[in-house]
Amino acid sequence: MIIAMDALVRKFGQHKVLNGLTATIQRGDVIALLGKNGAGKSTLLQTILGFGLPDCGTVTLWQTPSVSLTQLQKQKIGFVPQQDELLEQLNGAEHLKLFSKFRSNWDQACCERLVDSWKIPLQTRISKMSPGQRQKLSIVLALCHQPELLILDEPVASLDPMARRQFLAELIDIAAEQQRAIIFSSHIVSDMERIANQVWLLKNGEMAFQGPLDDLKESVVRLHFSQPLADVPKELSLVRRQQLGTSTTLTVEHWQPEQLDALQLHYPGVRVEYLSLEEIFLELNR
Repeated sequence: MIIAMDALVRKFGQHKVLNGLTATIQRGDVIALLGKNGAGKSTLLQTILGFGLPDCGTVTLWQTPSVSLTQLQKQKIGFVPQQDELLEQLNGAEHLKLFSKFRSNWDQACCERLVDSWKIPLQTRISKMSPGQRQKLSIVLALCHQPELLILDEPVASLDPMARRQFLAELIDIAAEQQRAIIFSSHIVSDMERIANQVWLLKNGEMAFQGPLDDLKESVVRLHFSQPLADVPKELSLVRRQQLGTSTTLTVEHWQPEQLDALQLHYPGVRVEYLSLEEIFLELNR
């Protein structure tokens, strides 16, 4: 077990930003953290990292409270924040050299490969780098000490499509090792679908879904009926209803494949459409 949360609550004033979250993360888990702006994603990541104290409940990493991690345990974490915290007065090479001295597992070969592949200008001062170059450097700093836990908060926001593809390829290789855990938050949901095997869906500070990606994709579907419906079948958990001429489309959650046979008895020709992760996210957050 790398992370364990139990009834986690974070408040800002009287407002509960996180409300009773319980979850665990083990080696090999790649978590897609989804939620609209204000859902509590960044607050959750900051709390896991020990940057904020829970108001109620607990967060532990390697059985240690997140606010009491030892220096050795902190060495096991790689973090890419939304806004980088690079030292403006250094150039890229100086930054990497300084950072590597504080990381016992620094992989210089990995560093050189990524710097070359991503064309990071190491002789350029950080303050003169473009947002994309700074983000690439931040990712290198997070990856090249072989962390057991990798936390990525909007890591590709400033990357061009080619750099984003290269980063995702690197992340897929890391995930394939199944020796680490990754939490990946991004507004580019299609990117997360390529690498995630688990989904945490935050809505109003609560966990609207927590589980395998495949389970989510099987449980939220669109049902297409060739006729108008006077009433929604009571066995369906409705998310959204659309009436298009003489046809009806229902988006439902908690779908079970065996429900189709029962529906077809009353609605011949009803068709099930399975959705992408991005489509599911949009349907559940309309």
